Amino acid sequence: MSLSPKLLIFLSFLSFTISISIAQTSFKPKALVLPISKDTSSSTPQYTTQIKQGTPLVPIKLTLDLGGGYFWANCEKTNHVSSTSKPILCTSSQCSLFGSNGCSSKKICGRSPSNTVTGVSTYGDIHSDTVSIHSTNGNYSTRAVSVPNFLFICGSKVVQNGLPKGVTGMAGLGRTKVSFPSQLSSAFSFKNKFAICLSSASSSFPNSNGVLFFGDGPYKLNNDVSKVLTFTPLVTNPISTAPSSFLGEKSPEYFIGVKSIKVSDKNVKLNTTLLSIDRKGFGGTKISTVNPYTVMETSIYKAVAEAFVKELGIPTVAPVAPFGTCFASKDIGFSPMGPGVPGIELVLQNEKVKWSFIGANSMVSVGNSDVICLGFVDAGQYGAKADQVGFVVGGSKPMTAITIGAHQLENNLLQFDLDNSRLGFSSLFLEHDNCVNFNFTSSA
Repeated sequence: MSLSPKLLIFLSFLSFTISISIAQTSFKPKALVLPISKDTSSSTPQYTTQIKQGTPLVPIKLTLDLGGGYFWANCEKTNHVSSTSKPILCTSSQCSLFGSNGCSSKKICGRSPSNTVTGVSTYGDIHSDTVSIHSTNGNYSTRAVSVPNFLFICGSKVVQNGLPKGVTGMAGLGRTKVSFPSQLSSAFSFKNKFAICLSSASSSFPNSNGVLFFGDGPYKLNNDVSKVLTFTPLVTNPISTAPSSFLGEKSPEYFIGVKSIKVSDKNVKLNTTLLSIDRKGFGGTKISTVNPYTVMETSIYKAVAEAFVKELGIPTVAPVAPFGTCFASKDIGFSPMGPGVPGIELVLQNEKVKWSFIGANSMVSVGNSDVICLGFVDAGQYGAKADQVGFVVGGSKPMTAITIGAHQLENNLLQFDLDNSRLGFSSLFLEHDNCVNFNFTSSA
């Protein structure tokens, strides 16, 4: 039997469509990538990204929370109805991943979404939906891929308050089974690691993007910066430092073991017992993208600031809140590495492994830029915002002794290897590279 030309054309088109569909569904990326924008519209800078969610897909903007355990988004008063959105039942295996004991009258699993910028938590149902993120070969952004049944918590306007305009939720990158890195590595069976590089972009350069990689390198900026990392073990805090948690939960945040601090390669005298985490979860050093600056327990801050002033050897000026140690800008020289000031080093597992902060990361210009301040903050002076979520005891005793803030992270590549529980880090200033150099425009 012969077929008509029209039928042959239709069958050929159908075959092509099926082939494309199969190719798309069988494609498994080795890594994914997201741009990071720095939002400076409020007094507390936030680092945001954008994904697509639902069916049909719509873009949603999220604040990145390095230590956040979950992805939550405001589900109230939205005009978008997704055909793939599904509630997670209390008896399901997905519910158990959240460690949740919450269950609504409709038998829907629940957990408290937390705004770690404001410290506000509410209760929200857990849902799943499709999300879409671009893949990468490490050199540039490639095709978008969809992840079905991606788990998230429904937030509300109350918990959304305090996020930048247009941002409707937070993307948690912390150490849980349902954080962004864990869900993405599980979906595509790649290594459970991610790398984050915050741009030092300002309101003067709003389109300068940082980059977030999910999966292994290469991480190509000017060069493959995955090859220049120094590694230190990640430490687990047995007590959760999240604003909302269950009894017995470990902290989802990322801690590292700091043994001592140096200024101009000289040891700073301080109470080193504060650098270890005790049985109640107090002490230690964590890393945060939500805190704008590094916050130190009062005695640690005073010791570091005094050593810094002594080594710099110039007079201080009246401090500008929230900073406590400031100088006249005219008294300090500048270079491509930033202000010419003494280096500050965190000594990690041994004297050969140090995380160094040069002038670009240690100093902050304030006001009309006639004044420049040490970008580290005294927890006692910073008040209840010392940990951003109110974990302050007696003002000068935050739950965490040192919280490394976002300004100190800018233009550093940080790789969080969850399979091997280690952090890789590299200052791109020292590599003559920059977080803005990833190519988001080329695609395959």
